[in-house]
Amino acid sequence: MAIASAAAESLTQGTPETTENDLQPFFVFHKASSRKSDKKPTGTGKTRRRIDLSPSSPNKTEKSEPDKAGERDEHCNEHLRTEAFELVWSKINSTIKDILRGINTSVFNEIHHWVLESFNATQSLGTPGFTESTRSFPIVTDATSKLLFTGMVLTGNMEFVDDLLTFEDLGLFLRSNGCHVANLSSLDFSAKSGIGGCLRGLLRQFLKATLYEADISILASWYREQENHNTPVVVIIDDMERCCGSVLSDFILMLSEWVVKIPIILLMGIATTLDAPRNLLPSNVLQHLCPSKFILGSPAERMDAVVEAVLVKQCSGFSVGHKVAVFLKNYFLNQDGTLTSFIRALKIACAQHFSMEPLSFILGGLLVEEKQKGEKNGLQPELVLKYTSQLPSYARNQMAEQNGKSLVHRFSELRRLHKCWSTVVLCLYEAGKYNKIRLLDLLCEALNPDLYTSRASNNHVVLEKDVGVPMATDRCIRRKYSTLRKGGFVGQIVRKVRDLPALMLYQLLKSWEKTTVDVLEIHEKVKDLQSLLRFEDGKLRPNVDDISKKHSSRSPLNMEKESKEVNEKAAALIDCLVRDYLRPIECIPLHEIFCFKNVEKLQLALIGDPRRRIQVDLLEFHKILRCGCCSKSGNVLLPSMHDTSIMYTLAQEHGDLINLHDWFQSFKTVVLHPSSKGKHKSKQSPYPKKRKDTHDSENKGEASIQARFCRAVTELQITGLLRMPSRRRPDCVQRVAFGL
Repeated sequence: MAIASAAAESLTQGTPETTENDLQPFFVFHKASSRKSDKKPTGTGKTRRRIDLSPSSPNKTEKSEPDKAGERDEHCNEHLRTEAFELVWSKINSTIKDILRGINTSVFNEIHHWVLESFNATQSLGTPGFTESTRSFPIVTDATSKLLFTGMVLTGNMEFVDDLLTFEDLGLFLRSNGCHVANLSSLDFSAKSGIGGCLRGLLRQFLKATLYEADISILASWYREQENHNTPVVVIIDDMERCCGSVLSDFILMLSEWVVKIPIILLMGIATTLDAPRNLLPSNVLQHLCPSKFILGSPAERMDAVVEAVLVKQCSGFSVGHKVAVFLKNYFLNQDGTLTSFIRALKIACAQHFSMEPLSFILGGLLVEEKQKGEKNGLQPELVLKYTSQLPSYARNQMAEQNGKSLVHRFSELRRLHKCWSTVVLCLYEAGKYNKIRLLDLLCEALNPDLYTSRASNNHVVLEKDVGVPMATDRCIRRKYSTLRKGGFVGQIVRKVRDLPALMLYQLLKSWEKTTVDVLEIHEKVKDLQSLLRFEDGKLRPNVDDISKKHSSRSPLNMEKESKEVNEKAAALIDCLVRDYLRPIECIPLHEIFCFKNVEKLQLALIGDPRRRIQVDLLEFHKILRCGCCSKSGNVLLPSMHDTSIMYTLAQEHGDLINLHDWFQSFKTVVLHPSSKGKHKSKQSPYPKKRKDTHDSENKGEASIQARFCRAVTELQITGLLRMPSRRRPDCVQRVAFGL
């Protein structure tokens, strides 16, 4: 406090212009600049602008309470959105992993059963004693003892990146069932590493240690000494077709010679066809294999399962708009076509939604509410009400003044509408399977707000004609399948339902019954339709009470006619469900909280213009670093800025060629901007430094500036913004990118 009082006293004894200044503790930390300003003439405008501590303008020195409260709200909102994103993406990621594991569960069980059978078959050849097992040479009795049980796992993926998680899960599944498992990649079978790389990978995973000596006898000794001889040893190769053929051949021959001592069972992933081993391995190697084939779920099935769980059922509450869904589909088809790239794009879309939408933190609160029912979800009504009025759908629908209870009601209504929407989409997908329609294509059409608007207008026109018609399906029949006139996937599905054979129609109604069980209003309509049709012993048996009363005879012609009537009612029902419930989320008020629609941002992040992004980041770096002094400086360069940003800003003053000497001098001027003040102060010091020390420090400063300059130039070259000097112009660098 002595320093504070001294500083205050020195300032209050200055000119009359500063005698009435009411100093705050915040300004004590700037006492050095204040003392310096006292030595300058008080009449200059520069001094007044620098010290301007007049109480008549408190907004310049201290923020008002509303501004502080606004900053606190913004900081709280940003923190809540970050937590909400982590919760939502964690839910999406865990759901995707569970879905993919569920698809492969039956195949994994089949593989495990085959592993046990192969292990028993190998053990039936005889088990060597401890002395024989620990010898450094194999045991060979006949040709049968050299057979290596091999499982060919057909994945069907063009890129092995989607198979990495599958084979990792397979390894975990077999370990949990008591098997010794080692996962090898195609990189372990490179020509550079040779057979030694494969063996070192096996020893590292089984012995849990790194050994420089690659000898399979070590593995044989481990298998017997550790009393693991009653457990199968499984080796998984994720992508056989990417392996070096000669190295893989030597590896298989070696394992076949040691299969009696080490009952190794081989699993190899194949992306194309089961004939791939014949194209890669010679005949003398193939004769040592005892192959079995296993087929995993197709990439299309996995994609549909992920889309259903994440984008249709919306396990986390997060959704995407029509344009974003179309972009994700095209990105998946036009890029590498892998599920991994699709999930990565979905994660970027989710992150951008939470970074752009202030009310997106509500998603996190709703997830917490689902997990902990009856407890507070952490939502702040003040923040919700503050940002809700800024939503476009809020003003477009002319919503009345909101409070906490009405917003909660709207959120529950939005959930109900989405549940009906997703149920209808899944019913359409079940029927679309007969036309081989993919769920992602159907989703893009179901999210289209323009199609919904046109359906709603048509529905309004014929609404008056339906008054007095009792049954919903009868009303839909009178509307003559309005979705057929629109075309698209929905129209194809309605036509297919109308033309389905009786047995397929019966199976479709059974699947609809399971799909609509959680939506009572739709489920009842499906049950009413299902009551009109039943099968006994594989033959059509229409319900006598509902249809057959009109027919005295049970001729085949009448039964066929009755079946067609059920088809018409089924097609009319799905047509009616489309008009009544297929309402995209973009047409619902407050959808901005849950739905990401900015396809331009997503496209820029995934495909984008990286060079332009680098230029913008260099010029607006203070937005990323959140530097207060640099953001307030405007276009004035400060030495506190990043060196590369200073260099690139100075480069804007030049044309195609930049003279290195002029560039360096400009950079040096900016960097040494505060040093001139320091030199001026050192001359007035009562303890002057020696001239030699001053000269050495100047040399060190010059060398440091040159090093910083060279590093910044190198970074600009690496980012592709300039080209280094050539032999013709060794004193100049060339700019590559111009403008934004």
